[in-house]
Amino acid sequence: MKEKMKEIAQRVSELRELSEISIDEMVEYLNIPVETYMGYEEGENDISASVLYEIAQKLNVDMGLLLTGEETRMHIFTVTRKGKGVRVERRKEYKYENLAEKFIHKKAEPFIVSVKPRTQKGKPQTNSHTGQEFNYIIKGTLKIYIHDNEIILEAGDSIFFDSSYEHAMEAINDKKAIFLAVIL
Repeated sequence: MKEKMKEIAQRVSELRELSEISIDEMVEYLNIPVETYMGYEEGENDISASVLYEIAQKLNVDMGLLLTGEETRMHIFTVTRKGKGVRVERRKEYKYENLAEKFIHKKAEPFIVSVKPRTQKGKPQTNSHTGQEFNYIIKGTLKIYIHDNEIILEAGDSIFFDSSYEHAMEAINDKKAIFLAVIL
C-alpha cells in the first residue's frame, strides 16, 4: 500500500508542476492545510479518493492517470471485470476499487467501497469535497454522518448528497459494509 501511495504522490507532484500550479494554489483549491497537502505529495499522507478526484479536476486530468500513470483512452465504453478495478486504500477501514479508470473525460468517478467496522469509539473522521456523491449499499449496514445527521442504511438503500458538507461512513453491527459510491 505504501509503495502505491508514493507512486500516486509522485504523479500528483509532477503533474502539478507541469501544470504550473503552485502548492499554495492547490492548497487553497482543496481548502486544506499546507502540511496536509505536502504530506500527500511526499507520500506520507494517504490521499482519499474524494481528494484525489478534486486534485484530478484541478490538474484537468482523468483520475485514472493519477491512479495508474497511464493515459485514459476509452471514450465509447470501458468494462471493469469483478475485482479488477484499480484499488485505492484510503484508511485501514476503507478500500476503494475504481470501476472506470480507463474511460476518458468522465463526468463521475464510480467506486466499490469496502468498509470494515471501526475499533475506535466516537464519530469517524469526516471529509468534504466539491460536487455530489451517490452511495448504494450492496452488503451490510452503513452509518452515514453528514451535516449533523446520522443515517443508517441497509443493503438496497441509497443516499445522494452534496459532498461539500462534512461526511463520513462507518460499517456497523461488527460486519463489513460494501457500497457503490459515485462521485460527481
